Amino acid sequence: MPARRNHMDRFIDGIELVAALFVGLVAADIFFSVLLRYFFSYTIPDSYDFGRMLLGILIFWGIAATSYRGTHITVDLVWTVAGPKARRWIDVFATSVLLFVVAVQTVTLFAKVRDTYAANVLTYDLHWPTWPFLAVAWLGDVSAVLLIAIRTWRLIFRPEALGAADPIKAVE
Repeated sequence: MPARRNHMDRFIDGIELVAALFVGLVAADIFFSVLLRYFFSYTIPDSYDFGRMLLGILIFWGIAATSYRGTHITVDLVWTVAGPKARRWIDVFATSVLLFVVAVQTVTLFAKVRDTYAANVLTYDLHWPTWPFLAVAWLGDVSAVLLIAIRTWRLIFRPEALGAADPIKAVE
């Protein structure tokens, strides 16, 4: 019988679902742009602008999804030889540094959203404002800060709530 999920776990799952949705949107944009250009010599208006902005959104929401699960690229030279208690504190330190960096990034990205809105930056073909795309990317960054803060709190006070991650086997 599956374990009962609390509100926080469902919130985390929702953020990961949004990140997955943007992976699908970027893939669909690329697929249809190439298909239409190759077979019909037709270019979707602003496909380049939409593609790069959707990719930016994907990156920020992806940071949120991977940061909480700890599935991003890591270098574990010291961690692998440390004992369980030292590993936990290395994780707390690393996650705290990540939280600080992403929080600063979130503040600077908000300034970019505000400046883009004030400058009325538009897409090339359709003349749509670009700030809403940046705002959605910023929301992904805000989600990353929330999830990293939750991960940090759980590492310190409830490490069992994170569960043991399955080791990823490298192909040799």
